[in-house]
Amino acid sequence: METELKNNHQGGGLKRLRCSVQNYDWGKKGTEGSEVARLYELNSGYDIAFEKKKPFAEFWVGTHGSGPSFVVEGGVENGDSNGSGSLSLKEWICKNPNVLGDKVLDKWGCDLPFLFKVLSVAKALSIQAHPDKELAKVLHKLHPNLYKDDNHKPEMALAVTEFEALCSFISLEELKAVLRDVPEIVELVGSAEVNQLLQINEQDHEKKVKSVLRSAFTHLMSASKEMTADVISKLKSRLYTESETRQLTGKEQLVLQLEKQYPADIGVISAFFLNYVKLNPGEALYLGANEPHAYLHGECVECMATSDNVVRAGLTPKHLDIQTLCSMLTYKQGFPEILKGFPLSPYITRYLPPFDEFEVDRCILPRGASTVFPAIPGPSIFLVVVGEGTMCTESSKDVVMEGDALFAPANTEISVSTPSELHLYRAGVNSRFFQIL
Repeated sequence: METELKNNHQGGGLKRLRCSVQNYDWGKKGTEGSEVARLYELNSGYDIAFEKKKPFAEFWVGTHGSGPSFVVEGGVENGDSNGSGSLSLKEWICKNPNVLGDKVLDKWGCDLPFLFKVLSVAKALSIQAHPDKELAKVLHKLHPNLYKDDNHKPEMALAVTEFEALCSFISLEELKAVLRDVPEIVELVGSAEVNQLLQINEQDHEKKVKSVLRSAFTHLMSASKEMTADVISKLKSRLYTESETRQLTGKEQLVLQLEKQYPADIGVISAFFLNYVKLNPGEALYLGANEPHAYLHGECVECMATSDNVVRAGLTPKHLDIQTLCSMLTYKQGFPEILKGFPLSPYITRYLPPFDEFEVDRCILPRGASTVFPAIPGPSIFLVVVGEGTMCTESSKDVVMEGDALFAPANTEISVSTPSELHLYRAGVNSRFFQIL
């Protein structure tokens, strides 16, 4: 592969990265066409032929210690100063802090404030939420083995294929309909809690609505395993019987699918409380701290603040922390905002969530086309997912192919061209952050 690099003491030019993979149980197997498996094999040069029956769930590009990326020089991973191993991207940034730009360095210190991922989802992830900064510090101090860092984790998922998720609580009107139509919920929550919800109206104070919803959802999630298994069995039987005489709703079909994946799990029932979101390729969903969600199926690129903190309460064999999750949620209701992105140029679409730490650009270059990513005051990560092309800066020229991940220092203009076609994503610090005086 042709590569021309000119480095300076500040780490100028693009840096190729060797990235990490996570083989979580919910991931698509290599044999099922996992995009994560494909990208990991291309990026690492590692033949996964004998591991294709394993799930390949997440491809990580960034500095988080649970899945760090490593700097590659001349086709080999860059050794540390002692020659004892590979130099992680975080270590390299600490040796070259100017690559972050002054504002990023002042705000977040010697680290990337964002983590970039690709997800290949074969079955549902856990019903979960991510703590805000204050709670993250408490959880990390109390349970460092479970909560690996003290940072918050707002995130955004940008669909590569059709992508499904559960996210945030349904509206009060929809919830009342669910309580009337799903008698099994009444068994778990209790008639007193259900009646309170049914008697609330849109004119009631928001604080009261949230309090009643919190109480009902906590009762649901805290139900005993025996009662949960019994009620889900009744629900399953009723829905299969009714399917013979009517078309089940999308949510009912989803619940039966979740039951097959996670039998007798309280997360199956809790799905009725959450919005069922279906993203088309090129659409994005963002999630703030303390918002319940579960990704269900499909492939996406995901960007988030640099954290791996997850509080789980269902649809998982992993550790559950139901009381923490139920107490931390915002209990906001309504369908989430779907981002369509806005054009920066004919070939680049930007997705801008309301978080300082990150934004994502999607670039699709047709045959023979070229474009420019202007210089910005913060660092960027680029990931090539389709095709090949050339990326040029003032001090470097790189031929790039699918599977390549690259770090771009702050204040670097990058020209991109392709003789065939090229699809890539860029993650960087939210451009609104640099507009704040």
